Amino acid sequence: MALKDLTEYVSMVSAAAQPPVGNLWFRYDEEDDVLYIRFDRAVPVTDSELTDDDIILRYNGDEVIGVTILGASQR
Repeated sequence: MALKDLTEYVSMVSAAAQPPVGNLWFRYDEEDDVLYIRFDRAVPVTDSELTDDDIILRYNGDEVIGVTILGASQR
């Protein structure tokens, strides 16, 4: 997956377009072809939403704190 592709997916969420100041964590699971992105590892996930294009948005309250991209290499 090209960095440009990743940027397109992250920018679809207004909260993700400008992550909070600090670190950004990500991990790619090659075996399952899943890209995990977290904007704040210390904050627990309280809810999640699967979009129509197989992207899981992870929330703490109303704040997006992570994104999981299924089938990441195919995008």
